[in-house]
Amino acid sequence: MQNEKIYDIHKRIYIWVIKVINFTKKLPKTPQNSVFMVQVTESVSSVGANDQEADASDSKKDFIAKYVIVRKECKETVYWLSVIKDTNPVEFTKGAEILIIEGKEIGYIVSTIINNSRK
Repeated sequence: MQNEKIYDIHKRIYIWVIKVINFTKKLPKTPQNSVFMVQVTESVSSVGANDQEADASDSKKDFIAKYVIVRKECKETVYWLSVIKDTNPVEFTKGAEILIIEGKEIGYIVSTIINNSRK
């Protein structure tokens, strides 16, 4: 049941945001990771915040604009997770990879939402 896909994009994004933040709490406390943790936390937080703003938007234009930000921040989060994965001990590789896959999937879904909204 735990690996079951969630189809409500808002809930799926929220869960991903929480998982990314909790993942960063487990990373070794190095000067490099301190920078990476700030970057990934800021970008993933922006994904969630802009998703909520899009959900509350009062125009199609605003909705699309917010989801474009969600897509950009999602890509940035995936980038920072990749950097973390490639610069940390192997025990963090699998956890990061799972988050990267989910981030890419969310990005694809958001792209589809943007494209469908533009039609």
